[in-house]
Amino acid sequence: LGFIVAELRAEYPEADLSPMPAAMGARFEAWRAALADHLASGGPTPALPLDVRGTAFQIRVWRYLLDIPSGTVLSYAEVARGVSAPEAVRAVAGACARNPVALLIPCHRVIRGDGGLGGYRWGLARKRALLDAERRAVRAAP
Repeated sequence: LGFIVAELRAEYPEADLSPMPAAMGARFEAWRAALADHLASGGPTPALPLDVRGTAFQIRVWRYLLDIPSGTVLSYAEVARGVSAPEAVRAVAGACARNPVALLIPCHRVIRGDGGLGGYRWGLARKRALLDAERRAVRAAP
């Protein structure tokens, strides 16, 4: 848990970090359980309260990513075309890299045009694991 606090302090150096109020415990547990279920089953993305900020282009890319079905991958170029900016392949990659909630905005579903994984803010092993888990869940679905 200490490493999470250290990462938060590094990313938000001006923030005042404090323990979660006890009254939020049940609500937080429901959010945690919804996210865990989503990751385990590949089910729908849970509706969690988020305050995600980015440039207009980043938000456009992130919204587009939400429509990529679980177990499916698109190339950075396909996403660029999908957001009506076919020349902005590198900018799409940059938007993916700056996605602060990758488990909810699925940037792991974007790969290189040659089929390689490309990059991933949280490491290629995690990207591969997320994609593999989604593919298993899709195959197992009735």
